[in-house]
Amino acid sequence: MTATQRSHPRVEIVEEGMREGMQIESAHIPVEDKIRLLDALSATGLKTIVVGSFVSPKWVPQMAEIEKIVEGFTPVEGVRYTALALNQKGVERRASFAPKITQPDPRIGQSKIHLDDVFVQRNTARSMQDEIDALDGVIARAVERGAKEAQVSVNACWGSNWTGEIGEDRRMEILQLQIDKWTAAGVPVTRVHLGDPMSWNTPAAMRSQIRRILDTWPEIWHFQVHLHNARGMAPLSAYAAFCELDERHTLVVDTAIGGLGGCPYCGNGRLTRMIPTEDFVHFLESEGIDTGVDLAALIEAVVLAEEIVGHELWGHVSKAGPRPYGSDVYAMDMPFIETFEQAQHFRLGPQVYEGALSPWKTEIRSAARDDFERTLLTGASSRTGDSA
Repeated sequence: MTATQRSHPRVEIVEEGMREGMQIESAHIPVEDKIRLLDALSATGLKTIVVGSFVSPKWVPQMAEIEKIVEGFTPVEGVRYTALALNQKGVERRASFAPKITQPDPRIGQSKIHLDDVFVQRNTARSMQDEIDALDGVIARAVERGAKEAQVSVNACWGSNWTGEIGEDRRMEILQLQIDKWTAAGVPVTRVHLGDPMSWNTPAAMRSQIRRILDTWPEIWHFQVHLHNARGMAPLSAYAAFCELDERHTLVVDTAIGGLGGCPYCGNGRLTRMIPTEDFVHFLESEGIDTGVDLAALIEAVVLAEEIVGHELWGHVSKAGPRPYGSDVYAMDMPFIETFEQAQHFRLGPQVYEGALSPWKTEIRSAARDDFERTLLTGASSRTGDSA
């Protein structure tokens, strides 16, 4: 197989807008609005949606009414709904909503260590050493639950806003520490999770890290990346991971509609952001990967999210539209398009640019467009059985 024929990994999207996004937005957004948004996301064809977090409302008041949200939304068959829980009380609250909320698979053990000791204390009131010391107990409990394979995770893994860059050798050291302990317990490690809440990821660092993991542990086939986008690198870094993997692998990418997301612990707040789901879906479809997602419905969910949170979001495809094909190509004689509102003609129609400056003195003609329209008409006729 040549380089140009190299196949791509299986790609899965985890939609984080209801958790990662809502945790940094206003705590006063009504439950009814959150349910509307969750139901809209459910209708897009997304396969995995994180509905929120079962955490202390004292520290995350945005999640104070998570039970009402879970009770109120309408699940769609074929969609997997998950939720975050950080302690035993949260785990028990989440478990009370099974099977509506999918519970973690006991056959897959999980361990995580943060590489930035400042961030982890700000985030969980524990130190990195506390997490290391807890590993043996985490693994023992997973084995008791029947773990057959394991995922190891390093979080805050590329750098810290307080202590600077974190090198690849350090990431490998902490991954190796976890892998050795799982292996000693008789549980093979087949999965890696790379988390970056402080937006230190870069394409070069991602490329090098994926290659080194593949070279060191070829049995690892499942990669998940959670990349924040405060500095605009996250989509590029996700693409770097995509390019390094092939048909033997699965790549899971956490995204959020409109780029919704933020971290109150990292110093950037709402600016931390996520990879916009609609942009990532558009990218995958452009690469020839059928995501099963209705992009038009997803864009409408972004518009709804903007209404609910009360400000503009940061995706691109929801603003300019996807690349126009077929009957969606633009009218040749449309006027100057200058504003964001006028650019929404791709979803709202020509009425949004009525009255705009239109200096064309003669009708715009194009032989290429004539050929295109004839091809379009012929295709439509052949599909309906009509003669051209």
